[in-house]
Amino acid sequence: MDTVTDFIHLNRDRYVDELKQYLAIPSVSALPEHAGDVRQCAEWTAAEMGRVGLENVRLVDTPGNPVVCGDWLHADGAPTILFYGHYDVQPVDPLDEWESPPFEATVREGEIYARGAADDKGQVFMHLKAVEACLRETGKLPVNIKFVLEGEEEIGSVNLDAFVREHKDELAADVVVISDSPMFDRGVPSICYGLRGLTYLQIDLRGSRSDLHSGSFGGAVANPAFVLAQVLGQMKDRGGRVKVPGFYDDVRPLRDEERAEFARLPFNERRYRNELGAPKLFGERGYTTLERLWGRPTFDVNGLLSGFTGDGAKTVIPAVAMAKVSMRLVPDQDPDRIADLFEAHLRKVTPRTVELSVTRMHGGKPWMTDFDNPFVQAAGRAIEQGFGRRPVFNREGGSIPVVATFQEVLGLPSVLFGVGLPDENAHAPNEKLDLGNFHNGIVASAALYGEIGAC
Repeated sequence: MDTVTDFIHLNRDRYVDELKQYLAIPSVSALPEHAGDVRQCAEWTAAEMGRVGLENVRLVDTPGNPVVCGDWLHADGAPTILFYGHYDVQPVDPLDEWESPPFEATVREGEIYARGAADDKGQVFMHLKAVEACLRETGKLPVNIKFVLEGEEEIGSVNLDAFVREHKDELAADVVVISDSPMFDRGVPSICYGLRGLTYLQIDLRGSRSDLHSGSFGGAVANPAFVLAQVLGQMKDRGGRVKVPGFYDDVRPLRDEERAEFARLPFNERRYRNELGAPKLFGERGYTTLERLWGRPTFDVNGLLSGFTGDGAKTVIPAVAMAKVSMRLVPDQDPDRIADLFEAHLRKVTPRTVELSVTRMHGGKPWMTDFDNPFVQAAGRAIEQGFGRRPVFNREGGSIPVVATFQEVLGLPSVLFGVGLPDENAHAPNEKLDLGNFHNGIVASAALYGEIGAC
C-alpha cells in the first residue's frame, strides 16, 4: 500500500487537471438539449476507464442514456465489489449565482468549483484514480471490481432498475460500493448506513378555460392559486407533522441506541442554522434536527407556479396552478403506498370548484444496513487510512434509490463511501469538492480494495 499511496501523492496535480476535463462536459440529463453532451460524457467515462486499466469497458444502451460498464476480475478467490456511480449532473440554474462558469472548473482556496464536482463526477473519478494507482504500482488489484456508471441518476434512474434485473447474472458481486454522499462534517469522515426514500408528485389545478379578469370575474369562480395554497396548508400541522391519514403507519421508530449515538456527534445547531441563513430551524416536534433529517419522514413543496409573475401588475385570476411536492421516507415506508395515501387525501381536501390532476414522478425506497457488518467495518478502516482518523457512523437524509434495488434484486449489502461535505452545494450554484478530501479519498479508496479483499 505504501507504493500505491506514494503514487497517489505524486500525481495530485495531474488528477486535478484530468478532473477538470471531466467536469467540462455539461452532462445535464434533465434537459433534452444536452442529450448529446450526456452521450459524450458516457464516452469520455468509458475511455478513462480503459486508460486506468479496467477491462471489458462498454456502453450499454437503455431507452434513455447509456450505462457505462467495465471490470477487472483477476483476483482469484477474493471478493467482488460492484461500484455504482453516475456521470450525469443537475441543471445549473440560476446561472447568475455562480461565481465562476459551472462547466469551467475553478480551484479556489483548496476547493474545485463546477457542476458535478461532488455529485458525482469527482467521487467517481476518485475511484478510477485509485484503480489506476493500484494497477500501475502493483500490476493487480487485491479485489475483483465491476463498475456500473449511469447517466440518469439526476432524473430518478428511470431505466436503472430494468438494467439491473436484465443483467443480474453479470452484476453478481459480494458488496456494492457507492461514493455519492457527503461526510458528516469537515474533518469528520463518516460511513453512512441509512438513506431516506422518496415519493415525488405534481399537482395541477384548473379553474377555468383561460386566465380571467379579476374585476369582471372575481367572486364568481374559484382562484386555483388560492385553492392550491389552502390545500397545501392542510398537509402538515403547526408542529411539523404530516396530516395524511396512514402516513406514519409503517415508520420504523428510531432506536434509543441510535438517538444516543446521534446526540454524541459533533453537531452545533446554531452553527448549522447560521450556515443555512435560516432565522430559525423547524421540523417535527419531539425530535432533534439530526433525528428529523435522518430518521423521520417529511412533506415538502418543491415548486409552485401560477398566474402573473412578471414585473408590474396584471389583475388576473389564473386558470391553472401547479405544485411539485415530495415526501422523504424512512424504513419501512413504501413509496407507492405513500403516494396512494397522499393522492387519496389530496382528492378529499380539494374542492370541486377546481379540476385536479396528479402526476406521479420518480421515487425510491428507503434503505438501511447494520453498521457492524464486515464490509462497513472494512470501509471504516479504509477511511481511517485515508483521513487519519476513525469515521463516525450516520444516516443521510437524501435518497439513492438504486441502493434498495441492489439489495432486493441482487441480494447485496451496500457501503456508502462518500467524501463530499454538507456545504458542497450539490444541487445549487457553486457546487464544489474539497480537494483535500478528494486526494484523501483516492488513498482511502485504494485502501478499501485491500480491506474488502481481506474479508
